[in-house]
Amino acid sequence: MTGFETRHLGSTPLRVTILGLGTGTLGGHRIPVSRDEGEAVVRAAWSAGVRYFDTAPFYGFGKACRIVGDALRDLPREDWVLSTKAGRLLRPQANAGAPGTLQHPMPFEEVFDYSYDGIMRSFEDSLQRLGLARIDILYVHDIGARQHGEDAHPKIMHAFREGGYRALEELRVRRDVRAIGIGVNEREVLLEAIEWGDWDVFLLAGRYTLLEQAPLDDLLPRCLQSRISVIIGAPFNTGVLAGRDTWNYRPAPPDIVGRVRMIKAICDSHRVPLVAAALQFPLAHPAVAGILPGPRNVEEFETNAKLLRYPVPRALWADLRSAELLHPDAPTPV
Repeated sequence: MTGFETRHLGSTPLRVTILGLGTGTLGGHRIPVSRDEGEAVVRAAWSAGVRYFDTAPFYGFGKACRIVGDALRDLPREDWVLSTKAGRLLRPQANAGAPGTLQHPMPFEEVFDYSYDGIMRSFEDSLQRLGLARIDILYVHDIGARQHGEDAHPKIMHAFREGGYRALEELRVRRDVRAIGIGVNEREVLLEAIEWGDWDVFLLAGRYTLLEQAPLDDLLPRCLQSRISVIIGAPFNTGVLAGRDTWNYRPAPPDIVGRVRMIKAICDSHRVPLVAAALQFPLAHPAVAGILPGPRNVEEFETNAKLLRYPVPRALWADLRSAELLHPDAPTPV
């Protein structure tokens, strides 16, 4: 069975498949991924019916963008939606190849730039890097206090509001992009930006999952009110909900490991794989348009696609709520 439900993105004409393809892992930062392996994942997603693909210059310092562009370029352009990100520019590594130098997948290093010129340059560079004539969704990437520090954040956010945001609006008005948003790991910056920006979509990684539901108290209701769609990245919290030992890109602390074990025990009692519940849970919220797992290979993608349709009894969600492992107000799949 191929094909996935699609949902509207904010007030735009765009529709995205509820299962998208996140390509952060394909950049090769976390584990080695060859070009052929990366393109095979993109092709497998397309064959299964995925029509939303997300990438960023940061992923492999350009490598993931090249993989995505090469794999999708010859496919009918109106049939799929592409998002990428701005806020970082790539510069050649000054000491690439020197003894002891950290070797990145591509010989570049990042420079944060949220100015008008920086966002415009990032957009133009992405078109060239992807080898594509159109980007549908442009997110500003990794802006926030956790990323840049509490002291630096106000100045950076002010610079973005006065410069980079103007660039995003201009690109949208010109229809160079069809939707603009922010892609981050922290909900606080989205709550800040919603007060002054006209956004179509937010990409929130790791904060609304089977493990964490704090956005139910503030962000998700505000997004519904403002007609802002939410894409959930990292639905496995970077691995811990998929049987690995990482949470937020680091080793999972004991309290997180313990909570995951309790969730898994309830899933096991209903003979439901933990991954199936983790994939399906975020999609029950009406503000959520899609999820973006980041499979490492074709096998992981195919497993995700299969488990997204795995039958999950209502009693499982009720048991999680009774055990206080779900937020009391969390919508659950029907």
